[in-house]
Amino acid sequence: MPVILITGASSGIGAALARFYAAAGASLVLTGRDRERLEAVAQGCRGQGAEVRTRLIDVREREAVGAWIRETDAATPLDLVIVNAAVNGGHPSGGLETEATAFETADINLTGALNVMLPCVSLMSTRGRGQIALISSLAAYAPLPDAPAYSGAKAALLAHGLALRQKLKPLGVRLSVVTPGYVKTPMGGVIKGWRPLEMSADEAAARIARGLERDRDVIAFPAILAALARGALLVPEWVRSAGLHGFRFRNRRRR
Repeated sequence: MPVILITGASSGIGAALARFYAAAGASLVLTGRDRERLEAVAQGCRGQGAEVRTRLIDVREREAVGAWIRETDAATPLDLVIVNAAVNGGHPSGGLETEATAFETADINLTGALNVMLPCVSLMSTRGRGQIALISSLAAYAPLPDAPAYSGAKAALLAHGLALRQKLKPLGVRLSVVTPGYVKTPMGGVIKGWRPLEMSADEAAARIARGLERDRDVIAFPAILAALARGALLVPEWVRSAGLHGFRFRNRRRR
């Protein structure tokens, strides 16, 4: 029975991954900060035959997150951990991102991710097996001027993950970094701007699962956008700035 932990599972890519892996014989551990949405996802997964446990938790709470992961792993060793919880950052009018927003975004998207990942690294490397997926973004390659803290956090996650992969591989632990493009999610729904080659969360989840099965170092999609993003840092700044101008956005009011 595979045991799979997914953070940010109450909506978007996290919820889609939970549905993808939900099947008879699977054991899911789902976390989020919205009780009603998280329970709705859990109920749907139980309907598909999976055993599901849920936990409301803020990934910024390092001690609480670490204690909970160790407790969960002691009861049922984790086979796959998908570190997905994140927020957009940016500014409602497309202006300069505020200090408060930048710190919150970095605390959740980077520090929060490390709060989940690092205890799992310790546990899995000790027993010599396990797999970790870090959900980054194509913005890690092509930083978005309207989301500097988001882009920076995702870039740091990419670098950290790829460095750790080399250390973990001889220890029997697999680690992949996922860099998706635009995905139709509630988080993405607050962004008002051009979203080329956008795909559904379910399609994104299927691509992520295929990449994890193949133990890919980086799972980047869609292919065309990924190729353009990866080349962004190799061109002069004026070329990069001109190319990214069409990707300007602002956040819609949350309902």
